Amino acid sequence: MVDLSINFAGIQTPNPFWLASAPPTDKAYNVERAFRAGWGGAIWKTLGEDPPIVNTASRYGAISYKGLRVAGFNNIELITDRPLQVNLDEITSVKRRWPKRAVVVSLMVPCTEDSWKNILRRVEGTNADGVELNFGCPHGMSERGMGAAVGQVPDYVEMVTRWCKQHTRMPVIVKLTPNVTSILPPARAAVKGGADALSLINTINSIVSIDLDLMAPEPTVDGKGTHGGYCGPAVKPIALHMAAEIARDPDCHNIPVSAIGGIETWRDAAEFMALGARSVQVCTAAMHYGFKIVDDMIDGLERWMEKSRYDRIEDFRGRAVKNVTDWQHLNLNYKTVAEIDQDLCIKCGLCHIVCEDTSHQAVAALRNDGRRRYQVIESECVGCNLCMHVCPVEGCITMKPVDTGKPALDWTRHPNNPLRQAAE
Repeated sequence: MVDLSINFAGIQTPNPFWLASAPPTDKAYNVERAFRAGWGGAIWKTLGEDPPIVNTASRYGAISYKGLRVAGFNNIELITDRPLQVNLDEITSVKRRWPKRAVVVSLMVPCTEDSWKNILRRVEGTNADGVELNFGCPHGMSERGMGAAVGQVPDYVEMVTRWCKQHTRMPVIVKLTPNVTSILPPARAAVKGGADALSLINTINSIVSIDLDLMAPEPTVDGKGTHGGYCGPAVKPIALHMAAEIARDPDCHNIPVSAIGGIETWRDAAEFMALGARSVQVCTAAMHYGFKIVDDMIDGLERWMEKSRYDRIEDFRGRAVKNVTDWQHLNLNYKTVAEIDQDLCIKCGLCHIVCEDTSHQAVAALRNDGRRRYQVIESECVGCNLCMHVCPVEGCITMKPVDTGKPALDWTRHPNNPLRQAAE
């Protein structure tokens, strides 16, 4: 049996699957249902100062793509709209009943030291395992000088993180916004301010659709709409990139990271862990399928780890980081060509169409005894992979490496590189 337990910034949990700060963690009823289902931890939905926030109706928008519901999810919901003391009492109760599960409290208050000091003192009384500073909410709260308005300014990130480290004994996790040119300046600022860990990514600024009858963004509120936070499977590539940037950065690579962004399966989780994440947070998938999806995540990760002979998550965590590099360091003498499995081919011709129209005219349309046949012209194939990606049959088109007989050569050493020419 493999061991899925983790230590995240001193917080021990039986598995790395946590619920992100969001509607699923807004109250004790939800969090207890999640823990009974098997989740290793939960980030309580963001708390703020009283009086409570007022939310809108409607709140959610979604992108469905070719039959896949909620491929992308958008929300204009704000932080908790329940009284602060009610939340604190429930957090205390949940932690008392579930001592071995992570209960971390997300926080967002005005950007003054006293505001942070006061709410941290009250949260400490719940015996929560840690706090997550919400520096990422891109809508509603940012207009009030909170959320992404803090996370987009590295000096503010460092300042507030330092305040919190001075005023609490709990681990401080800084949640970063993706609505920046580079994730590294705010990440470095959090580290400089003394953060115990990072979590990323928060939601991405977005308008998911326009109602062409109302001529207003969706979701609409009495005929009008606004930008919201985008999440779900569609944002996973962006989150992976930002996680990799932090893992490769000398100033950040040692800090624990809790990954967020489109995680729906065990494989999604394993990919983030291969890039250095210690835990993963899930929101949209739980809102789409319910809390029991954690069963498949746990079972799938255990089975893959057993097959791969990994006893603990630490055995493979971060292994992909060394293979993430900058473009100029890729081997330009490496070559692949497409290969079509004729037994699997359904003769749809899509590979020929896309290569003929938009790529390199490397897939020939032939007739063999009156039957259609599609054949790769190896001398024309540049190995771009387009045909493989558009083919509707899994595994029908694969890319096979070709031995060019040439040594590895990247752009930094390539004779056409003007910088090299100037140096010579």
